[in-house]
Amino acid sequence: MAPPATSATNFQLLLMLLLLATARRGNAAAVFAGLSFESEGEAEAFEDALLRQACFNVSAGGREACVSRLDTARGGAGSGPVPVLRAALRDTLGEAVGAAGAVRGLASLSNHAREEMAVRDCVELLGYSVDELGWALDAMAEAGDGGVEPDAPGSAAAARRAEDDLHAWLSAALGNQDTCVEGFRGTDGRLMRRVEAAVAQLTQLVSNLLSMHKRLRSITPLRHAPPGSNGTGGAAADPGSELPPWVMDVEGEGGKDEEPKPKPKSAHTGGSKPTRVDVVVAQDGSGRYRTVSEAVARAPSHSKRKYVIYVKRGVYHENVEVRKKKTNIVLVGEGMGETVISGSRSFSGGWTTFRSATFAVAGAGFVARDLTIRNTAGPAAHQAVALRVDSDRSAFFRVAVEGYQDTLYAHSLRQFYRDCRVAGTVDFVFGNGIAVLQRTLVATLPLAPGQTGSVTAQGRRDPNQNTGFAFHGCVVEAAHPTFLGRPWKPFSRVVVMESYLGPGVQARGWLEWAATGAGEHAVALATLFYGEYRNYGPGAGVAGRVRWPGYHAIVDAAVAGRFTVRRFIDGLAWLPGTGVTFTADLFRK
Repeated sequence: MAPPATSATNFQLLLMLLLLATARRGNAAAVFAGLSFESEGEAEAFEDALLRQACFNVSAGGREACVSRLDTARGGAGSGPVPVLRAALRDTLGEAVGAAGAVRGLASLSNHAREEMAVRDCVELLGYSVDELGWALDAMAEAGDGGVEPDAPGSAAAARRAEDDLHAWLSAALGNQDTCVEGFRGTDGRLMRRVEAAVAQLTQLVSNLLSMHKRLRSITPLRHAPPGSNGTGGAAADPGSELPPWVMDVEGEGGKDEEPKPKPKSAHTGGSKPTRVDVVVAQDGSGRYRTVSEAVARAPSHSKRKYVIYVKRGVYHENVEVRKKKTNIVLVGEGMGETVISGSRSFSGGWTTFRSATFAVAGAGFVARDLTIRNTAGPAAHQAVALRVDSDRSAFFRVAVEGYQDTLYAHSLRQFYRDCRVAGTVDFVFGNGIAVLQRTLVATLPLAPGQTGSVTAQGRRDPNQNTGFAFHGCVVEAAHPTFLGRPWKPFSRVVVMESYLGPGVQARGWLEWAATGAGEHAVALATLFYGEYRNYGPGAGVAGRVRWPGYHAIVDAAVAGRFTVRRFIDGLAWLPGTGVTFTADLFRK
């Protein structure tokens, strides 16, 4: 069993809170700038409404005590709406730190290996929430606090992106608690109920923050995205550049590393400076490390630059974790099917779904290309994740993700997949990230007896989260019968556009979560958003599709455009830096 929390641990958590709450905001923008009201009374009424929204449904101390506390923290009436949001963020961050300590303290009560693992998952997930709330607070800089002045050149675009960041981080911080509690599935529920109680207040406070964000966004002057390119991005936004500009020029050390042969690439690289490989992984000892895990563990923490790990061909039987502090890691293999990372953990084997991943990445700015990540547990093993992603602004290029049930766990934050291959049986693209899969092969595999095939199980639980999955220009091979998705949570959101749908896609297209359609999942049929736009192929006909209120056969390009790289994941702000080819907009307008 894990030891109970110590006073030293509690001190470290409190210190983390202090550091996050007082973090420098030098790179932040003045979010929600330019708000104006017709009168002082209108402004004060809006601020009061924000205060009450921040304290909606709180249990600790009651709503009025919460309002009074936040009113003092924001500097009193007339200080403006943004200080209200900032005060609420600080309050929620404190709740997150307290919840993490409370759950850690429950570890001594676990009496089963699955419970112990679930508690460890919860501590890690609540750590994610602390990080994400801290990032959001850091983005809440005022003009004059070292942030960008509202009228400075480029300030509108910077502020818009800071507001998008805020939205993404708050959306992620809301979902972590759900995953924490779900980890206790398969236990007697005794400890799960205590964990639920420990995180319930945090979940409510983050939901309140998302509602406040929506209110502020609704009255903020419209900011337009900067003038676009021709709609294509990548290495210097060149549509003909098929590969990222990573060159396999290896930094030798002690005669151990050798220069791998680069793959053929187009002559034009957009003038990008070649990127030097930092370390090589090779099973035969010709690299610096023999395992991917060791190379990741030895990579610098909190790196500001891309740190490139080149993995030679071979099958690496290991489970790899790229933790939050391992930022800007780039993992380069020798090709799909050539460099393979393989594991076999599963729920049936005693693991939580969260911990079953063969490869799990949380460090921001992660990039992977030319490799395969595989879970071999099999179709009858239930949940068995190949790849779990909690890395903000992460990109995957020519990566095969292979498994059966729950293959790709796009758990949280902004993700992009290009020219990849994802294979599975049931809910094999799932989670609550903000993900675009572009020109990716989605392959269905034979089902185990009694199973019903479904590609997605998207887990958006709050209408104010900006999460969802967009499949753009993909091939849903559907060699075996499948549905495009089913609603894991009430506000599940999936859009499939300009994609080929194979013969195995069932005429109804989408599936209820449970056959009974009872409870929360019956409501989901009205609150979800499932859309299809200009798809083609034998499974693309919409005449026989479900008639749910939340299903949409999209005919307006403007609606579909909300789910493009440009709009859905703000890809123009960060994908060029990954070197991964992308198309920013719809192929046809």
